[in-house]
This record gives sequence, C-alpha cells and structure tokens, in this order.
Amino acid sequence: MAYPLRYALADLALALSRAAEDAVEVGITAARAAADMIGDGAGVQLLGDDGRYRTITFHHTDDEHAEALTRVLDRAGELPDDDFSTALAASRRPVVLAAEPGAPLTRMVIHSGQAPDVYASVLCPIIVDNTYAGYLVLIRTSPGAAYATAEVELARDIAGELSLALSSARALERLRASEERFRRVLETIPEGVLQLDTEGVATYANEPIGVVLGLPRSQLVGVSLRGFLDAQGQRELARRLTECKAGRSTVGATRLLRADGSHRSVRVSMMPLTDEHGQYNGVLCMVTDTTDHIDARGLKRQLDHLRRLDSLGQLIGGISHDFNNLMTVVAGSADMIASTTADGSPHHQMAQDILTAVTTGRTLTHQLLAFGRTDGNRPEIIPIPDLLTDVQSLFSRTLGEHIGLDLAFGPDVWPVRAERGPLEQALVNLAANARDAMLHGGMLRVAATNEVVEPGQLAEGAPTGRLVHMVITDTGVGMSDETRQRALEPFFTTRPTAAGLGLATAAGIVQSFGGHITLESEPRMGTTVHLYLPAAEERSPGVDREATPSVIGRVLIVEDQPEVAQLVQRMIAPAGYEITVATDALMAVTQVAAGARPDLLITDVVMPTMTGPELASALRTHQPDLPVLFMSGYTAASLGPQLNLDDNSMLIEKPFTRSAMLGAIRRLCGPQPPLPTT
Repeated sequence: MAYPLRYALADLALALSRAAEDAVEVGITAARAAADMIGDGAGVQLLGDDGRYRTITFHHTDDEHAEALTRVLDRAGELPDDDFSTALAASRRPVVLAAEPGAPLTRMVIHSGQAPDVYASVLCPIIVDNTYAGYLVLIRTSPGAAYATAEVELARDIAGELSLALSSARALERLRASEERFRRVLETIPEGVLQLDTEGVATYANEPIGVVLGLPRSQLVGVSLRGFLDAQGQRELARRLTECKAGRSTVGATRLLRADGSHRSVRVSMMPLTDEHGQYNGVLCMVTDTTDHIDARGLKRQLDHLRRLDSLGQLIGGISHDFNNLMTVVAGSADMIASTTADGSPHHQMAQDILTAVTTGRTLTHQLLAFGRTDGNRPEIIPIPDLLTDVQSLFSRTLGEHIGLDLAFGPDVWPVRAERGPLEQALVNLAANARDAMLHGGMLRVAATNEVVEPGQLAEGAPTGRLVHMVITDTGVGMSDETRQRALEPFFTTRPTAAGLGLATAAGIVQSFGGHITLESEPRMGTTVHLYLPAAEERSPGVDREATPSVIGRVLIVEDQPEVAQLVQRMIAPAGYEITVATDALMAVTQVAAGARPDLLITDVVMPTMTGPELASALRTHQPDLPVLFMSGYTAASLGPQLNLDDNSMLIEKPFTRSAMLGAIRRLCGPQPPLPTT
C-alpha cells in the first residue's frame, strides 16, 4: 500500500507543479487528490490578502453531497480567530476530530444543514513561506467512521505538497506582478529602451524608442541599430558593443537618423546582459532624446545674441542721431561759407569738399539708423537703381576684397513701396550669407528686372501682377536639397557659431512687404535667391503739395541743441523771417500760451522734456492751422509711429543745408515774406 501512495503523492506533486501558475487550480487539484486518496470529501480553505478566509475549494466522491457540504464547511469572510485556526497556526500539526459513538460531530465544529452528518474530520495546516495560510479539511459521513494514523500522515503529506505548490504559485504571482510593474515602467518612462543581441539587432523595444526612431515598436524588433546611425555612429556602436562584451557599461552621445530622414540628438547608456550561465548575450540600451535640450541651449544662445544686437542697435541709433546733429552744424556752416565766397575760390572749394564729405557721412549714418532701429512701419517709394547704388558700398564691405560684385539693372526698373532700412538689411543679409559660402573667393551677381506674374505662376500665396524680380547669385559651395528646404527657417544654420537668422530675417522682411522669396541651389554649384517685390507708382501720396499756403513771417525754432538752433536761425534769418528761438519745449508752450502767434514751427523730433509731435499738438490747441517742419537726426522710418505727418507738416532729415531748409519751408508754407523797406 505504501508504494502506491508514494506514487500517488509523486503524481500529485507533478500535477500541482503544472498548476502552480494558478493558485485556485492548485487548491482544486489538492482537494480532488485528497478526496480520492483518503475519502470521503476534502476541501482547501485559504486565507486571502485581507487576512480573511476565501471561498472554500471542496470535492466529494459523491457529487450529490458536494454542493451541500461546500455550503456547510465554507468559512468565507471569517477571520482565523477561532480555536481550531489558532491551534493549527500555533502547532502546525493536524487536528483530528472524531464523533462519539452513534452521534455526529458537535455543531461547534460543523454547522449542520441539508448536508449529511459528518462523523470524522482531519484539519491539516497549510504553511506557505513559514506563514499560516489556511488548512486542508477532510471529512467522512459514515456513522462510526474515523481516520487512521497513516491516513492522517497522508493528509499531512498532501498538505505539505499543497504548501509547496502554493509557495511556487505565490512566487509566480509576485514574479508576474514584478514583470508587469517593470513592463509599465518601460512603457511609461520618457527614455527609449532597446535590448540588443551581440550583433546589435533589437530583440525588444518600448514605445518611446519607437517615437524617437519614427517607427512602430513592432517593426523595430529584428532590426539592427546600425541602420539608424551614420558611419561614425556605426563605428561608435561597434566600440561600445565590444566594451559591453568585456563587462563594462558605456555612456555617450550620438545622432540617430529617423525613418523620415530627420536627425535626433540622443544620449545612449549601454549595459551588458548575461544569461543564466553568466555568459554575455547582448546589451540593454537606455536612449534619452536630448534634441530639445540642445535646441533650447542653442535658442538661448541665439536669444542672447539677439539681445546684444538689440542693445547694439539702440546704441547705433543714439550715436547716429547725435552725429547727425554735429554734421548738421558742419553742413550748414559749410553751405553758408560756400554761398558767401566766389565760385572757384579756395574757400568755396573747401566748403564744397566739406559738403561732399557730409553727404557721404549722411548716407552712412542713415544706413546705420536703418539697421539699428525697430520696425517703424513707414514704407516709402524706393527706386531700385538708387537702392542698389546706395547699398553697393555696403555690399563691398560685407563681401571683402576676395569676392567680386556685379550689379545689373536698367534705369526703367519699376520702384517698389517698402521700408528702405529693412530692405537694405535683407539685401546685406543675403550678401553675408553668400560670402560665407565663398570662403575662397568668388562672384556675387545682383540683377533687377521688371516682370508681370500671372496667377499660379509662382507658389501659392505669392504676389501677382507687376513685380520687380531681383536675382542674387553666388558661386559658393551650394546647399543640399535638405538644407535648402530648411534654409529659411528661423535659427536653422549649418555653422555652429552662426545665429541662423540671416536668411530667415531676409525672408521675413520681403514677405512683410507683400513679396516672395525662393531659393535655387545645388552642392558645388552655388545658390540663387529670387526676390519678387510688388512694384509701386513713382509718386508717393502726400509728398508734393499743390496748394500754396499763406505767406509766413514769424518762425518759432525749438531745438534742445543750442548750436543746431543757432545754425537754423542763421540759415533762414537772411530770408527776412522774424525768428524766435527756444531750447526747451516747455518754454515754447509758455510763449504761445501767453499770446505769441508764430506762422511756422520748426522743431526737433526727439527732445528731453517733450517730443516734437507732442509740442506741435500742444501749440495747435491755440493755433489749429499751425504748419510744422520737423527736424531729426533719425530717418522717417526710424522714428516709427511717434511721428505722424499730416498735410500741414513735413520732416527734414539732418544734416541739411541752407537751400534744403529754405526749400522745405517753401514747400510747406509758400514763399518767404517780402523784405522790409526803409
């Protein structure tokens, strides 16, 4: 009998091991085996995670009794604080119960019901991981039945096998839970995770690495990581795999080529993996996308660069304004000297030389003001021949002596309506970009022609009709198709020390004027930039005044620079005007409020206590029709919205000559009054 029981226990152990992945199935297998091997019925009552008994798993050789006995024996929801549970947990030995002769077991043990009476029972504790986890219960329903010692020991052996199986089942549950947590971690962390074999082929990939590489994770398994690396990256991968094979972890930065052809900067951490025998069988890769971090650092550097440029622009504007005030005095004095000396005399020639130098300086300062200002939104009519002639010197200084310059345009090229400063800036940016592409010398060609563009001829959204087509061509290294497509993006650059704003700024300026820009380029074949600017009429509204205002005699000059105020007074005094000078705007307001009635106000625009437009507005509360001639060392575009010219006001830019000042007065107010007779 012993050998069959041993075989039965062996079979039970095998069956329990096969069912070990499911604790419920383990209980069912043990209950059935105990009932079959010992009889009549057997059940497994286990504790749940909440410390209370779970639903019993019961089996009886008589199926008709099984359901009723299950209801009788089940202690689901109860705490293990009864005498039998306490004894089982403390002694860890079976408890054998037998009824008195001719009577069933007391109701304190088994609650009677529709089920047959129970005359004998064995309770064997189930100890899992050295902790009480429930019990195995066996019952017999025949009067006078009892359990022999061998049967009790067999029940104890079955409970022992059950304990081992439950321990394995719980270990598997913990393992599955741990694996599930690990899987969730891998799927939710922002880092990409790749498991590679010894050849660098992916055997596992999580979702984030699929986002980095631009492929679904299901398509990454079985794909070599080398396919996402350039030649240098592949060499680095081979070196790192070798280090991992030697048992060393590696960390480094590289660039990955995504499935769509774009690049991502990443940080890769690799650690070696081993099998159950300790043999190297691959690596685990943690991939962190650092592209945004690197872009953010670059963006901060570029923004710092922009702030410095803005500060430099403000400094340039202030210096140019003050310099124009100085040149106004020089030009005015030289003009007056020239007008009082004989033509051809040495003094007359020197005065003319001074005026020529002042004119050149005026052009340079106005260009500096155009570059150093904020957007003033004051477009003007710009003749293209004049524009290209004026920027030729800027082109030459930008390109250097090793690059030739060829300008081609006819006198009949249509003018455009734009802001001169930004348009010059766009052209100089294009010239600077071409210079950087011709480090060893070359040629820059700029051509301008008239062109009538039909709808659909250019890209969608491009202007149509009468356009000025400017073509800027260099003989530089050119661009790849990928670079050309991104060349107009803000902050995109192929040079680590550049800000990536040259072409983007030029494109933004051209588009702000309603224009269009396109690029043609091939590696080693140079680059051609096409600018399409809407043409404008030659005449600008509001510049020529056909009506002749009334003759004036009294002039109020307001200028915070005394030397400039005195110069203007000396310029116009010989024409017979009655002149009052104020170096403070508040003084001028007080004079007019007290009854002074000037026929013309000549005022600087930028003054410390009150701006020229504010002064004009204050005086016009007393004289609504007061003509105003504004003076400024800034250009009209640089002044922006703070200067709003109406039909009864004009602007003369510093430095100016006597003839320019008198001409501006005549255009604004009519001829000077007749000189007084004696």
